[in-house]
Amino acid sequence: MLYRRDDRRHWSDVYGARAVDEVSWYQAVPAVSLELIAEAGLTNESAIIDVGGGASSLAGNLLRSGYRDLTVLDVSAGALAAARDHLGERAGEVRWIEADLLQWRPDRAYDLWHDRAVFHFLTGRAERERYLATLRATLASAVVVGTFAADGPDHCSGLPTSRYDPGHLAAEFPGYELLSSRREEHHTPAGLLQPFTWALLRRVG
Repeated sequence: MLYRRDDRRHWSDVYGARAVDEVSWYQAVPAVSLELIAEAGLTNESAIIDVGGGASSLAGNLLRSGYRDLTVLDVSAGALAAARDHLGERAGEVRWIEADLLQWRPDRAYDLWHDRAVFHFLTGRAERERYLATLRATLASAVVVGTFAADGPDHCSGLPTSRYDPGHLAAEFPGYELLSSRREEHHTPAGLLQPFTWALLRRVG
């Protein structure tokens, strides 16, 4: 679910130190993600990529909702293995990509790009520009992105984060317009509160 440029070992260590349901970003049901993906107006054949998806339960929930073209990308092999193990026999219905997002080159188009808690770790302009170039290369017509809210944490898992309100988050995605936004108050397994800003964006032009 989380990602840091050129820091594969960091995220491997984070996932290795705790069970999947003990990491701060764990959600048994990613409700806001599912709501916004549904709002995007896709069909069951639409191609969805979850970047930084790691051990998230999103892919399993989307499979149960009837979506059939799913890809999960993450820098951590351990996180992807945990997600595959959780899905069991259905893991073969998902395409799994172990890669550094900022160095990855898409080999196909996608209809929707989903990102929960990747973008807010990209605190440098060059990183964000590389991220956007990769997004554009997927030709995604819709984006669902979740970051820490303006009053959210300024660090997570030992790394600094950027924080956004809906307007500032949408402004980071030129060529896309804001269709909908949400505020989510995520309670971590340890009982801490992490406010998130969510945006559903549509490509224009």
